[in-house]
Amino acid sequence: MTHPDPDPAEAASPRDGVAPLIDDLRQFAGEARAYAAAEVAFQKARGKVVALGLRRLALLGLFALSFAVFALGALVVGLLLALTPLVTAWGATAIVAGLLLLAALLSVRGAVGVWRRMVRVLTAEGDDPA
Repeated sequence: MTHPDPDPAEAASPRDGVAPLIDDLRQFAGEARAYAAAEVAFQKARGKVVALGLRRLALLGLFALSFAVFALGALVVGLLLALTPLVTAWGATAIVAGLLLLAALLSVRGAVGVWRRMVRVLTAEGDDPA
């Protein structure tokens, strides 16, 4: 027995394909909402990294500036004392100013390290910021 060819009038109507399309569109909309929520969460995390890094950078910069001011003050006082006939005033000036400048240098190096870490986190895609 042969099967007769289906009647073109009885073929699948265009409405038969609408329900799966609507389901696909609903699924796509749900995935788009999930992606948007994930993107917002990712940007919030990046913002927190920047905020914490900027706070640390500002604090270390403040320390560096403070130590540099103290070093200049010590240098001025030491130079005034060095004008006196005592040789030990130069030694005191060198020790105090040298230690304060070393502290300022360490603070600046710490600030540079924080800056580099922030830039590395912000430019790396898909890496864990921790």
